[in-house]
Amino acid sequence: MRADRLVLGLFGVASVLNVVAAGIQSRPLDWATKPLLLPLLALWFFLNQRAEGVRPTAGILAALLFSWAGDVALQFDGGTAFIIGMALFGTAHVCYVTTFVRNGAPARMRRLPMLLVPIGYAVFLVAALTWLWPALSDAGLAVPMAVYGTLLSSTAALAAAFGWRTALGGGLFLISDLLIAVRVADAFAIPGPPVWVMVTYIAAQFLLATGWAQRRTA
Repeated sequence: MRADRLVLGLFGVASVLNVVAAGIQSRPLDWATKPLLLPLLALWFFLNQRAEGVRPTAGILAALLFSWAGDVALQFDGGTAFIIGMALFGTAHVCYVTTFVRNGAPARMRRLPMLLVPIGYAVFLVAALTWLWPALSDAGLAVPMAVYGTLLSSTAALAAAFGWRTALGGGLFLISDLLIAVRVADAFAIPGPPVWVMVTYIAAQFLLATGWAQRRTA
């Protein structure tokens, strides 16, 4: 078996266990699995690209590793850890956006119907911030969330330029972080077990990484 496929299988196992940890609210299982997710996905990306005879994209690897650092930071309680985690994820989005721009995303988004994608995300971001702004302001997070939301929306919009996998990954990333913002703002009680943040987040990172890898080796 190729090494990249073995690593991807390990990523799948860790992902399932982490979603289970979220569902049963097991902090030990969450700590045992969440810090493994992005390193395994980054390792898969590196091994897959090498096996396919292409140079791994440094910006995608950096985005995955900064996301991993953000995951670890958000494992800790408190406002400082949350801000640090947001800053690390913001840096991850800078890496995604820079990679997409360097590979021609803006030129692909200038004409209809693709032009509707960034417009739609911009409208969605303004609507979400308008809804959550009072509660985020009370928590002292309105401006940081606005900056982060702009970076996140940029990732989601530009990802759409490279196929359905990256497009869906970017959209799911936005949904995942919106669920976190809703929870922080205490704006809406999400029904069911608390698994949706991790389900959408894991799927988002997986689709972004595999979508980019597939595009480069097609």
